Amino acid sequence: MTSDIITSTQNPRIKRIVALQEKSAERRRQKKFVVEGRRELGHCIGAGFEVETLFICPDICTEADSLRNKCPEAECLEVSAHVYNKIAYRSGTEGVVAVVKTKIRTLENLELTENPLIVVLESIEKPGNLGAILRTADAAKADAVIICDERTDLFNPNLIRSAMGGLFTVPTISCSSETCIRFLKSHGIQILTAQLQDSSPYYSTDMCQPTALIMGTESTGLTDIWRKAADAHIRIPMRGNLDSLNVSVSAAILLFEAVRQREA
Repeated sequence: MTSDIITSTQNPRIKRIVALQEKSAERRRQKKFVVEGRRELGHCIGAGFEVETLFICPDICTEADSLRNKCPEAECLEVSAHVYNKIAYRSGTEGVVAVVKTKIRTLENLELTENPLIVVLESIEKPGNLGAILRTADAAKADAVIICDERTDLFNPNLIRSAMGGLFTVPTISCSSETCIRFLKSHGIQILTAQLQDSSPYYSTDMCQPTALIMGTESTGLTDIWRKAADAHIRIPMRGNLDSLNVSVSAAILLFEAVRQREA
């Protein structure tokens, strides 16, 4: 730990971390991202991500020594409360912000359970939706969340915040739809597409076998490549006047139907 405390928001180190928070291009260029909070950081370290720098506010953080012990190779810097408020993306993050090196997960190193349950999301745009799905996927103990034809930065601060650590506890992989379909079929995983057309109620479809639940955007749904690759089309019956749910709500319903069937 350095003896000096950073008190200026104009410090070059502070400017760099703010840039990482605000700009996806900067995250891609540096191959780094930012994690806030003791819980999220713990999940991040547990998933094997390398912490480069810890920014700790001694006025707020009560577990500085424990955090340093968890990532002994990381540089540790103290910041004032004023500076911490500048670099923290949200309040209530226990006085710690970390710069972490990006680790890319791939289908090739994905370890599947004997009876895998996977969520596949095509062209999902909103970080908050994806973060909520990751949190649900963790609760349902899904094997992975696969993002096809990615339209949002997986290390967006809004995504990390809404996932509550789910980005690290659930293997999250980005690839093309074609690559994903080949992977699922080669591993004998049935493809269930959530769609209104030519579909059956989700609760009448067998999810006890290896299963991938495929969902698209609320505005356009899934593309034809997924409709044609599907083993079955499923829908959530809508009783009201609207014809769709938020994708994160749909994911929760379908995931826990799979859990219910497997535990019955």
